[in-house]
Amino acid sequence: MIVNMKILAIQVDTVWEAKAATHQRIEALLATAGPEPGTLIVLPEMCATGFSVNRAVVADDAETGATHRFLAAVAARYRCFVIAGVVVPIEGGRARNQAVVFNPEGDVVLRYDKMHPFTYGGEATLIDAGDRLIMFRIGEVVVCPLICYDLRFPELFRCAVRQGAQLFPLIANWPAARHDHWRTLSRARAIENQAWVVAVNRCGADPNHAYAGGSAIIDPRGIRVVEAGGDEAVLAADFALDDLLDYRSQFPVLDDMRDDFFPPG
Repeated sequence: MIVNMKILAIQVDTVWEAKAATHQRIEALLATAGPEPGTLIVLPEMCATGFSVNRAVVADDAETGATHRFLAAVAARYRCFVIAGVVVPIEGGRARNQAVVFNPEGDVVLRYDKMHPFTYGGEATLIDAGDRLIMFRIGEVVVCPLICYDLRFPELFRCAVRQGAQLFPLIANWPAARHDHWRTLSRARAIENQAWVVAVNRCGADPNHAYAGGSAIIDPRGIRVVEAGGDEAVLAADFALDDLLDYRSQFPVLDDMRDDFFPPG
């Protein structure tokens, strides 16, 4: 079985709380890249506004929001899958920090609610935590999106692999102050789960933090196939499912996971 897929990771210097301006930057990066139909395009967490808890500015309605409409149009225009971070309003003045997946027709096929709001950074004052992993398929490839602070909780990745995950898009606004953690943990998640990790960070700065970028596409052996520096960038890699399955078969670490360390059900 051979399943090949192009992956594009878009590292953008997000314009603080300015959706339209950031959409323009994303458009320019995509125009330069010229994605092929069927490509998986991955954009950062809160991709159009930066890491803000100003609900009035960042919230983007699932039906009418400007960023939802922009991302749907991008997916349909390029005939690609798009994964991007959007804040969706819910009742009680709260919101969800989501990774939203659009198919090549521009339709939403999945919404993952970030399971670990970054309490230390004030995110929990606005964002309600999700309560489950959500996966989808691109052809035969099992994809499990996760968001930023989730990276510090390896049990999420392990549980996802037990459910069949092969590729983890990890979208983030990860600050420069902990950049070494970003590089170390994203690589560790790939190695220990024998899975691809598409770690997509923003770059630039907002009123609260600087961001070192460092987006990377990491293969199951922990090799950074491609890695960005601190400027805007488009990273490209070719994913081959047969290579991943061959590696897991030749070095069957995952077969030795012990069920007794996981809760039943």
